[in-house]
Order: sequence, then structure tokens, then C-alpha cells
Amino acid sequence: MGLIKANISLGNPKNRTLKTIVVEALPDTGALHLCIPEHVALQLDLEELYKREVTTADGKTHLCAYVGPIELKFENRACFTGALVLGKEVLLGAVPMEDMDVLLSPAKQTIIVNPENPNIAMSSVKSFQS
Repeated sequence: MGLIKANISLGNPKNRTLKTIVVEALPDTGALHLCIPEHVALQLDLEELYKREVTTADGKTHLCAYVGPIELKFENRACFTGALVLGKEVLLGAVPMEDMDVLLSPAKQTIIVNPENPNIAMSSVKSFQS
């Protein structure tokens, strides 16, 4: 069994004249954010919002550009997010996966729409008392 991969669409919602791009992403529930290579950020003409210090799996820290906004789509799901410009492949972290209500499917070797909520993404929020 190899690494789980998924095809996702990425677009720049601030510039709809640019075509979206379809990329193969590596879903990783151990990562929080969407991470994209520099060439993807350039293709989508994404604005650097600020720098972030990040720790990678090898324990090293890096100063990376945080860009956005990005519109991310998978099947009948979509979300808006930012991305760290880091690495040579697209890494799909837990935050955008939760936002779209998608799950890892090791048997299918991809991500899938949550079968409990096939038509509309479900989100949990806590109520508060004022």
C-alpha cells in the first residue's frame, strides 16, 4: 500500500481570470495547513500575507511565506484557506480537510466525502451563553 493521494482544485478567488489548477495532494492529518510549492503560489498569483515559523516532521524550523486566499475544491466540497509555501508537493492538512468534511480512505487510497454527510459538509460549533 502506497501513500494516499487526492486530486484537488486550487484557485485564486481574488482573481477569477486565472484558471484553477488541479494538483495531486498528499493528505496529512498530522499537518494543520495546506502547503504548496512555490511554483503553485506563482501560478495562482497568490499574495504573501505574512511569514510564519513552522516546524517540519524532521524537527527543523523554517520561515515560510503564508499566502492566500485560496479556494480549494474536492468533489462537491469547497473551502477558502491560506497556505504555507513549503516543499515540492501539495500537502493537504487537517484544517482544510475538516472544513470540507472529507475523510481519509486507506482502502481507496484517497480522500472521500464524509458518507454521513454526502450532500452538504457538516461542521461542529459550540454554542455560548451571553
